[in-house]
Amino acid sequence: MAFIDYYKTLGLAKSASQDDIKKAYRKLARKYHPDLNPNDKEAHNMFQQINEANEVLTDPAKRKKYDEYGEHWKNADQYEQAKRSGGGGGNPFGDTGSKPFDGFSGADFGGGGDYSDFFESLFGNAGPGQQRGSRKYKGQDYQAELRISLHDAYTTHKQTLTVNGKQLRITIPAGIANGQVIKLGGQGAPGAGGGPNGDLYITFNISDDPRFKRLNNDLYAVVELDLYTAVLGGEVTADTFDGKVKLKVAAGTQNNTKVRLKNKGFPLYKKEGEHGSLYITYTVKIPADLTERQKALFSELQKLS
Repeated sequence: MAFIDYYKTLGLAKSASQDDIKKAYRKLARKYHPDLNPNDKEAHNMFQQINEANEVLTDPAKRKKYDEYGEHWKNADQYEQAKRSGGGGGNPFGDTGSKPFDGFSGADFGGGGDYSDFFESLFGNAGPGQQRGSRKYKGQDYQAELRISLHDAYTTHKQTLTVNGKQLRITIPAGIANGQVIKLGGQGAPGAGGGPNGDLYITFNISDDPRFKRLNNDLYAVVELDLYTAVLGGEVTADTFDGKVKLKVAAGTQNNTKVRLKNKGFPLYKKEGEHGSLYITYTVKIPADLTERQKALFSELQKLS
């Protein structure tokens, strides 16, 4: 798989602050969200890359490893351990004082090798004195898709899925997005020669809901008003994921009027207690099959106006 520069993916410099990363992620996530690009495979791939970049760069520990080791950041712990035990031969750059892989530029090690050669000799291919049969290979990664309802995505819950005949019980955090990918380390195919297992990548497919439309962390719904409530004012009942709520309707409410219910939208992913907003659009229903008396009263109103 080609190396993906997470900073470039989000359109940022390496010096970007956490606020810069969050703003860039939100902007791009809105642009490439699968709900807005339902049949665009390229947008779907970009959305996955954006999520991956955000997951790494918003985690201080992961970001530190990524900044130091570039595309090999996932092997940083192994490299550090090997270096401490003498297997890494010290700084692969000699005494230049440079950080390994800083800038992801493919500098050499003084012997004509590059980063990949170094890591392969350390973790994948046989090193000096080793037999070929002792090579360690990581197992194949698995890909799976899990379809859930919007209601399920609203709450943190456990679900069981079967991958290659093996049952896994996973916890799905509230606020998971359509098209989002979650990695389960070590749940892929077994490694070879004592190598680590592969990983499992689960893509979530969230079904449409008949009552609500979701856009990022906000929800949108339509509530019907009868003509008399729209003209005279009153109350109307609306559905939310937390149950029903009563809304006050101002006299003279127009068709397609929108109201915002703060904190009644979708939960923010892995941010307990935080929610988006629920936007209600009122549609005024014009009465049909009026009685003669009702028609006469409307005629009187028309004359008065």
